[in-house]
Amino acid sequence: MARTIVVTGGSAGIGLAIAERFARDGWQVAIVARQEARLQQASAMLAAAGAPKVLAISADVADVTAIDAAAARVEAELGAIAAWVNNAMSTVVAPADRITAAEYERVTATTYLSQVYGTLAALRYMKPRGKGAIVQISSGLAERPAPLQAAYCAAKAAVTGFTDSLRAELIADKSAISLSVIYLPAVNTPQPTWARNRSGREQVLPDPLFDPRLCAEAALEAVRRPQREFWVGRSTAMMALVQSLAPAFADRQAAKQIDAMSGAPAPDREGNLDRPYEGPAAIDGPSTDRAQAGQLQTFSSRQRDLLKLGAAGGLLGIGAAAAFGLARIPPRLRS
Repeated sequence: MARTIVVTGGSAGIGLAIAERFARDGWQVAIVARQEARLQQASAMLAAAGAPKVLAISADVADVTAIDAAAARVEAELGAIAAWVNNAMSTVVAPADRITAAEYERVTATTYLSQVYGTLAALRYMKPRGKGAIVQISSGLAERPAPLQAAYCAAKAAVTGFTDSLRAELIADKSAISLSVIYLPAVNTPQPTWARNRSGREQVLPDPLFDPRLCAEAALEAVRRPQREFWVGRSTAMMALVQSLAPAFADRQAAKQIDAMSGAPAPDREGNLDRPYEGPAAIDGPSTDRAQAGQLQTFSSRQRDLLKLGAAGGLLGIGAAAAFGLARIPPRLRS
């Protein structure tokens, strides 16, 4: 029987790249997004990529009732949900004090609460079976926030808190359901051309910029060989490292990025915050010439832990060698 995966925000960008990768691997794919015409285009792409069955569901991920109904429909029409990828998001590009309360609320609903709703819907079916994989698509900006993205960064950081809490509960229950978070770098998708922007400048994603298909490979790995966390792109891993070691320095470096992230002067754009943006079912954005690929750009928490163990072992070895050398020195010469 074909395996079934649900991908929210699956009609374009990273979500479509993930859905297409699973389709090529022979999975049945359900995609959830708002824009009906784009969903149908995406469905045709997924069928052509090899998905045995494709189910396109028009729903607002910020509506918990709609997400619950989507999960029930997938179970009824495609069978048991084996994996669920929470990918949908929205943002407002503007200084923090120019983002309205309603905009903060909407970004939080679509970027954070949608992941809560999707996770709970998946668990409702996975828990009785005692198996399944849930993948949260997050961002390096959850670990090292950037200017002009306060609402988005805060929502992505909330995803980490929710997921870590839930993971501890699953461990306590001795559950076989896996829960992974993928932290992404700047990715070449249509999103910057669709997002609400009230900064007065075009949004520019600075280098290094990555191919969405690299993110899709990370999602496939998270389902095939689940691990706690994945970081796509060396820049994402470095952001997390610098933030943990020298947060004040990271603040100053982030402040310098404002000019790099601001392009030509541009009028305000309402974007896709409150309603779907009219655009094609495209994976790539306008900067394909700058986008990097290659699986060597993905790092897992297992690799990080092995690196820590190696470093700790090296330090212990140095300490032991120093102690051994000191022990061989005659006491009268140690001082």
